[in-house]
Amino acid sequence: MRRRTGPPTGRFRTACAALVLGTALLAPLPQGAAAATAGPDPAPDHCLNQGLSQCTDILPPGQNGNATLADILLHQVLGTRPAHSSDQLARYESLVGGYGGLTDARLTDFFNDASFGVPADQVESVATPRPDVTITRDRKTGVPHIKGTTRYGTEFGAGYAAAQDRLWMMDLFRHIGRGELTSFAGGALANQGLEQQFWPQAPYTEADYEAQIARIRGTEGARGEQAMADAQAYVDGINAYRGQAKDGRYFPGEYVLTGHIDSITNVGEIQPFKLTDLIAIASVVGGQFGGGGGGEVQAALSLLAAQQKYGVVEGTAVWESFRQRNDPEAVLTVHDGTSFPYAEKPANPRGTALPDPGSVRAEQLVYDRTGSAGTGARAPVHAPQRLRPAQGIFDDGVLPPGSLDPKRGMSNALLVSGAHTASGNPVAVFGPQTGYFAPQLLMLQELQGPGISARGVSFAGVGMYVQMGRGQDYAWSATSAAQDLTDTYAIELCQDDTHYLYRGVCTPMEKLEKRNAWKPTVADGTAEGSYRMQVWRTKYGIVTHRATVGGKPVAYTTLRTTYRHEADSIIGFQLLNDPSYVTDAASFQQAVHHIDYAFNWFYADSRTAAYYNSGMNPVRAAGVDPALPVKAEQAYEWQGFDPAANTAAYTPFAQHPQSVGQDYYISWNNRQAKDYNTAGFGFGAVHRGDLLDGRVAELVADGGVTRASLTRAMAEAGVTDLRGEQLLPELLAVVRSQPVADPQLNAAVQKLDAWRAAGAQRKETSPGSHAYAHAEAVRIMDAWWPLLVEAEFRPGLGDELYAALTASLAVDESPAANHGPTGAHGGSAFQNGWWGLADKDLRRVLGRPVAGPLARPYCGGGVLSACRETLLTTLGQAVAKPANQVYPGDENCAAGDQWCTDAIVHRALGGITHPVVHWQNRPTYQQVVEFPTHR
Repeated sequence: MRRRTGPPTGRFRTACAALVLGTALLAPLPQGAAAATAGPDPAPDHCLNQGLSQCTDILPPGQNGNATLADILLHQVLGTRPAHSSDQLARYESLVGGYGGLTDARLTDFFNDASFGVPADQVESVATPRPDVTITRDRKTGVPHIKGTTRYGTEFGAGYAAAQDRLWMMDLFRHIGRGELTSFAGGALANQGLEQQFWPQAPYTEADYEAQIARIRGTEGARGEQAMADAQAYVDGINAYRGQAKDGRYFPGEYVLTGHIDSITNVGEIQPFKLTDLIAIASVVGGQFGGGGGGEVQAALSLLAAQQKYGVVEGTAVWESFRQRNDPEAVLTVHDGTSFPYAEKPANPRGTALPDPGSVRAEQLVYDRTGSAGTGARAPVHAPQRLRPAQGIFDDGVLPPGSLDPKRGMSNALLVSGAHTASGNPVAVFGPQTGYFAPQLLMLQELQGPGISARGVSFAGVGMYVQMGRGQDYAWSATSAAQDLTDTYAIELCQDDTHYLYRGVCTPMEKLEKRNAWKPTVADGTAEGSYRMQVWRTKYGIVTHRATVGGKPVAYTTLRTTYRHEADSIIGFQLLNDPSYVTDAASFQQAVHHIDYAFNWFYADSRTAAYYNSGMNPVRAAGVDPALPVKAEQAYEWQGFDPAANTAAYTPFAQHPQSVGQDYYISWNNRQAKDYNTAGFGFGAVHRGDLLDGRVAELVADGGVTRASLTRAMAEAGVTDLRGEQLLPELLAVVRSQPVADPQLNAAVQKLDAWRAAGAQRKETSPGSHAYAHAEAVRIMDAWWPLLVEAEFRPGLGDELYAALTASLAVDESPAANHGPTGAHGGSAFQNGWWGLADKDLRRVLGRPVAGPLARPYCGGGVLSACRETLLTTLGQAVAKPANQVYPGDENCAAGDQWCTDAIVHRALGGITHPVVHWQNRPTYQQVVEFPTHR
């Protein structure tokens, strides 16, 4: 593993320093940035109060995500970093130790001033890539403030600034989306895994990409034409910088290290960007953060396992109780009781297509492997001496495995309406939780031009508009939603394995292929290899599995409403940036209704807080159960389904969960509203949203909420162990139902109870100590939880059903659970786990009320004394498990290092790494806003 998170030491640094410094002195500097002068006048800013901004934001590690070859070599040898690449990280981390005494006046100690424009004495540079646009960067953060006198110039500037800050990353993501990462960045196993993960979700041809662009132009009227003109201007700006950087030799150094450009002769090319590349990037972003549903085959397998153990009737009841698709105890964003029925379980399901037991097999994706394909065999090149400090930086891939796992939980939001705040204006603390990368997937920018006025973040490569941020007198943000936009169809085969029945006609499947080959480079020493990826496309989507249903051979396909529509959401983002369109909560809700992905959207201005859930929710045929595979027959298709462009009838605006002026809103990827069913497991009586809901409800009850108090609530929840706060009281109640006679176990119980009483936090004793308070209790909890869940449920469920259910919902996702869906060091935690299931089961054993209980008792068979014995036995096993086994260590942390195991590591997409920082379960980009006035 060549990625380092701090400066190297020893003779290696001494030997290389002179060579690298020589390389740095020869490297040209970026051109086009004029000396610091006053930037353009700022746009109207209603977040100012007596000259001070009440809008702040933060996006670690820093704005600058490009590094020249000299920058990379200096970093590898001396530990230096380019300007503005890491200057927001320390402030972001320091909130862990600083939130306790936080006041409104001290918010800018931990966040950026997010007001419009740059004061004259804070200007670092002003660039003019065209006469009709200026890009002003501030000294503190280097954020680009782009102001155009024409629409084209504004968008050109956005693309130019994006390339200045994220050129290499954008290139990576267009190749990930196109399924061509290994050919571009090297054949490391992690790179193979990334393209195998994303390409089958959107295996488009160039004609498919072009069709999406034509559709927007042809169906969205003037807004669609403007959107495509904006996108083209953005691409033109990217390409302008791309060409200048290449000719001026200040392009990202990763192009040299991956063999695309010769560092001496400058021979080579950075391929021009095209409009279709933006669709490829959008397919990755949308699939990662805005998808919803899927997994129906795995759900069917767990249902079959339940039916096999208990019989059809009782087995189905058991499965439904674990599925918890409409749990009455689940925390909700719209908590006033308003019902928004969607994707409910039908009383009499029709068309369900469960596979025959044992018949399911996953569709093969990879063929014709040669060389290192699938093996990761190494054959390092003989690198020139000047490049050796950076040799092997991508040996483990451009991203570690699991970094872009679609199960990753994302984003939170806390909003309080003005009736409960000190000022009488709504207060919001919100942002997307998109993981930790270097550079970040998101990029900060301010855009000011004709019809555009906003500051905030966009995903790099699709940043024509601010996607989450603030306008002149309003701010907005999003969390990923979980409603069901994706269904699985069982298509009946005919003639052979590549033909199927479509509305009674035997129809050929369409074969789509992607061939990749790679050779070792300085960055990635993976030996030469190649393979071919292949998928079969049908009118019902992409084939994912083969099976039999009732003895007949079928293929299972996955179809999502956003397939072939990845770019359509551009209209919604265009509207959000238009100050003439968004003037209040109602117009905001109409704007985000144009966004097709499954997101929860939040809004605050000086008068109102509001919420809306977006997504292309299909109108399903009556009686279809969306949680399970369905027969591919016309009677069970989406209403109005037209496979030519993958269109259908969608639920109307009024049927989406929404609210204006509720006392408060919280979201941490929890359920949206009553009767709005979730697309997956894990939305029950205990959810990480409860960490926010309880705290904000208490603030609202007390009244006088401020930006600081709401930020404190977020920050406290962000270092709290969900199990310790929500489950430990019940676990201890069972254990203490009789005196604990064993001295060692009694001591462990006392430590756990003291930790619970202190807030169940995973937090340093003092900033920089790298040691948790109540460290022993945290270790015991980390060791105990997976043991107790298995001992509580597996005996009753049986091995097969327990395995099937854990395949649908992981048992644990603490920050130390390296086996969890997010992998290690990912920040986001406690999204996926058996918390709600254990909670209901333990309350039942304790004789407490349970709404929506599990169909059967599990812990000790429902007998308190037997359950207690189970918990004590597993607690003893946890106490005996040493720290070096609970925290086994990795390339970043020594075995037994509890703090480091939890800690956040920014996953390097290029040659610059960053220090390991304290764990926080917190948005990556975050705003704190309170508008005092309105237009």
